[in-house]
Amino acid sequence: MISQHRRSARFGLVFSLLAGVVLPTVAQATPAAPTLAAPASVPWLYVGSDVPHDAQWTFGILPNGLRYAVRHNGVPPGQISVRVVADVGSLYETDAQRGFAHLIEHLTFRDSKYLKSGEAIPTWQKLGATFGSDTNAETSPTETVYKLDVPNASPEVIDTTFKLLSGMIAAPIFTPQGVKTEVPIVLAEMRERQGPESRVIDATRGAFFKGQPLADRSPIGKVETLNAATADSIKAFHDKWYRPDNTVIVVAGDSDPATMVAEITKWFGDWQGVGKKPAQPDFGEPTAPPGTATKDPAKVPVDETAVIVEPDLPRVFNVAILRPWHKINDTIVYNEGNIIDRLALALINRRLESRARGNGSFLAASVDQNRISRSADTTLITVTPLGDDWKAAVHDVRAVLADAMTTPPSKEEIAREVAEFDVSYKVPVETQETQAGSKLADEIAQAVDIRETVANPDTVYGIFKKTIPLFTPAAVLQHTRALFAGTVERAILITPKASDGTAQDVRLAITAPVGAAAGSRLSASALTFADLPAIGTPGKVVDDVPTGLLGIERITLSNGVKVLLWPNDAEPGRIIVRVRFGAGYAAIRPQDAVYAPLGEAALMDSGFAKYGREDLDRLATGRKLSLNFDISDTAFGFYADTRPDDMADQLYLFAAKLAMPRWDEHPVIRALAASRISYESTNGSPMKVLQRDLPWLIRDGDPRFAQPNPAELAKATPEGFRRVWEPLLQTGPIEVDMFGDFTHEAGIAALLRSFGALPVRTSVAPPPLTPHLPAPNVTPLVLTHRGDPDAAAALVAWPTGGGRGLLRESRQLELLAQIYSNRLFDVMREKIGASYSPQVNSSWPLDLSSGGYFAATTQLRPRDLPAFFAATDQIAADLAAAPPSAEEIARVTEPTKQWITRLSTGNGFYLDQLQGGAIEQRKIADLRSILVDSSSTTPAEMQDLARRYLKPGATWKLEVVPEKK
Repeated sequence: MISQHRRSARFGLVFSLLAGVVLPTVAQATPAAPTLAAPASVPWLYVGSDVPHDAQWTFGILPNGLRYAVRHNGVPPGQISVRVVADVGSLYETDAQRGFAHLIEHLTFRDSKYLKSGEAIPTWQKLGATFGSDTNAETSPTETVYKLDVPNASPEVIDTTFKLLSGMIAAPIFTPQGVKTEVPIVLAEMRERQGPESRVIDATRGAFFKGQPLADRSPIGKVETLNAATADSIKAFHDKWYRPDNTVIVVAGDSDPATMVAEITKWFGDWQGVGKKPAQPDFGEPTAPPGTATKDPAKVPVDETAVIVEPDLPRVFNVAILRPWHKINDTIVYNEGNIIDRLALALINRRLESRARGNGSFLAASVDQNRISRSADTTLITVTPLGDDWKAAVHDVRAVLADAMTTPPSKEEIAREVAEFDVSYKVPVETQETQAGSKLADEIAQAVDIRETVANPDTVYGIFKKTIPLFTPAAVLQHTRALFAGTVERAILITPKASDGTAQDVRLAITAPVGAAAGSRLSASALTFADLPAIGTPGKVVDDVPTGLLGIERITLSNGVKVLLWPNDAEPGRIIVRVRFGAGYAAIRPQDAVYAPLGEAALMDSGFAKYGREDLDRLATGRKLSLNFDISDTAFGFYADTRPDDMADQLYLFAAKLAMPRWDEHPVIRALAASRISYESTNGSPMKVLQRDLPWLIRDGDPRFAQPNPAELAKATPEGFRRVWEPLLQTGPIEVDMFGDFTHEAGIAALLRSFGALPVRTSVAPPPLTPHLPAPNVTPLVLTHRGDPDAAAALVAWPTGGGRGLLRESRQLELLAQIYSNRLFDVMREKIGASYSPQVNSSWPLDLSSGGYFAATTQLRPRDLPAFFAATDQIAADLAAAPPSAEEIARVTEPTKQWITRLSTGNGFYLDQLQGGAIEQRKIADLRSILVDSSSTTPAEMQDLARRYLKPGATWKLEVVPEKK
């Protein structure tokens, strides 16, 4: 229970996917709601657990064995989120069935009892669900989850939803033609996922889980088994594992729980499994090499070690300490132990991060514990060397770990982490009224998979508070040692150079004696916000007027700072802050382009006044504070998601960065190293090359939007970083936008002491940014990649426009892009199986006078490039020659309408739309028309846009093909 809330997200290149490779795929009158039966004394999810049942969930089991969990949730209003969890994944397959679990996920959307071939996607779209986000499915090694978020969930829509789902899950139709059509799509998905990372993941999984099914059971399957699949063999697999007593339905949404139970009963109650329920497969367990097992927990036998050479990937050293996975009783005592484990890991990771920020030998390192795919309980160590010397990096990380296993932490260190944990557990309590139904449904689905429970935020926080007395130095030391004990240890070096070492070198790196690192522990500090210097003399409000939109105010401070302020209780416990200053990319000289991404990476870590990043971390202990920075076309920005107790200090941190910036060279040096390492991996696949080069190429080669290459990075220095960014931090104008749970008086007071206390700034307009597409080309521009020789990528783009003068037109083009996307999807994926996920989008920069484009992108085989370019030309010509049908328009307007309606229930939507509106007031008026402009159109309007913009001969084309060997 607690463990699923505290899973660390700091995995390395491989571990982020090892926890379970997930492959996503892209109604009648409701009966009278029955009276809900009294819940059983122990709901099925809580059997064997003493964790208090979350009373907002109603749990039950139908006579056929199907389990369900339902609850009312009104976030967002009018939506229900349905998760159908089938307890089957790639670990359930035989050698001849590799990929069947995932293939069934695809086929389920293709043809079923109530949805014939080709009807599923249009049907869900017309109900307002966007395919790929609202309608999706995922297959992992241990489960398949069908996900559906249905907006505008009237009783009729809810009934239709469950009817269609019942047909898909209980009665899919497997035909030879369906299998023949879908297998090429899955193979296209396989191709799109192939590359250096997938090879490393497969090799690492094979080494770490040697002797277990997980070692070679990727959900995507094998080419030969997929090509050998038949309608009969797929049906046999489905009938074995898709059965009511192997299925859970989770529903969280804006509907009465009794109604949802009635729908589940109506449409799934008659479902019967075929034959006797099969036994769960044996997933095996990690074992030590023969003759090496030991009872000394401090001596873990080392088994598999390997070197994986990938020229286009950076060096990463991964270690796994494995223990057998066992089903646990998710009790309070178990969760107390989990919290102490997480505390021990947090202490180690903080020490590692501190070392990396200094002059350490590694760029990054982390340790995490995870129970992976019901196959092993693992402690995972990831090390990214700062340079070529991976051995020194591994040695230094092991020294920090040795220190943690030798000496207990100080009470001060523990207190610091406890304060961090306190806020991480308290924030969900403060914001639980705004938990989205989709997130709550996902948590139940995850709990079913990992065989644990869920609890409401109050229960989780209460368990944590009662655990605090157990956080003694001795207990943390004991748990630390247990985390690094296990059945077997395995390690892999990923490197671009074969000369870097051998498997024996890897073994020596993790077995060589190492002493405890001196000075790895962080010294105690009592630094508080009260110790910090004042920004200046607090300012005054000179103008405060309503905008006429909701309760948003437009305020001017005495130093010229503009503010959009909206105190509201729509999201209790949450405040969103956005600060804009200067002129963004337009203010950066092209010859200084390398310092733009370095600024995003290192500027905030440089600190302010005499306080560095370690000081900032101490100030943030036990607080919800952020130091985020980004660059847009026309402004630089700070942004944060904070809470009422921390609002004033969050504003201080941002204002202090502008008032008294610090210029520490270490964050810049680290950012340069990270940028070099990142660039090394950009040649490994066509999509990575496209993602790297398209932002600047599509702006006709503007270097400010390019990812710096190694030669450019080699010329960058900390001194150059300061030369560029020091004057930019002094530029105006400044606007602060703050929406959320605060009072008007508190918000004004905090603003006056922070941004109101800054000196007056003079705004100097830089040369205007006027991006534009390159000139049209008949022969595509060719880029190359060094990845899979059977993989390519392509793009075709038409120029459009920019600015707010044609605002409605810019929004209508987004609808045209969705219509175009549906047609391209049908051609490239459904008809010829050339691509798994073609994408179409319209980009219209509202803050610039030019630079817009309409583009289609895909990944495919090199031999399919002509088919893609022919399809894009033909679709454009067809849209210009004849208007789309009313059905096509309904498939895009209804999901867009529902999407905007759902987003508009939160402050983030309004802030995204209005940021900068205190200075450019037209943005406030423009917001009023967004729903009409973006979700209603006519066939004639779509045809007119296609005629004016999607002109033959106006396209700029690009392709990324394999490098010739």
